[in-house]
Amino acid sequence: MNKAAFHSEEELLSALRTGDGRALGSLYKTYFPMVLHFITQNSGTEQEAKDIYQEAMIVLYEHVQEDEFVLSCKIKTYLYSVCRRLWLKKLAQKSRYVGKIEDFESFIPFTRDDADAEEKDEQFKAMQASMGELGEPCRTILEDFFIHGFSMQQITDKMGYTNADNAKNQKYKCLMRLKKLFFNRYKS
Repeated sequence: MNKAAFHSEEELLSALRTGDGRALGSLYKTYFPMVLHFITQNSGTEQEAKDIYQEAMIVLYEHVQEDEFVLSCKIKTYLYSVCRRLWLKKLAQKSRYVGKIEDFESFIPFTRDDADAEEKDEQFKAMQASMGELGEPCRTILEDFFIHGFSMQQITDKMGYTNADNAKNQKYKCLMRLKKLFFNRYKS
């Protein structure tokens, strides 16, 4: 089961409150990859990510059981925040780094504003869809230049342009087309 089985976050929390196993499965499938990425990018292992995520799920479950508990942000933001805090504590306990938890604040970024995280997700999805809609040769040119780090001369040779200036012109046209597709999709 995934998050789609629940029509809203409130429905998901309600299912979690009643002990519905599908809710736990949905939360794990939907949000564990985010936590795994965070922890493995910050000196952790997959097993440590599983342990931290399990602890965060216990925290969420216990809070959901409290009558006065009101979730004031998205579940994703809540779990990320709890996992992040637990991971920082674990790093401090393991003495992998010397210093206080607060010292890690500048090294491990956290989006404090839920709206900001949601907006970045929407921008990413809009860009992904726009790149998919872009078509060839634009997609290849932009991916080669921005993702693979090819020089304009390498793109010229690969794509068969007569010179680097022609390839640069084509890249510019492709960027303008991508920009138009992105903003048409993102604004709507």
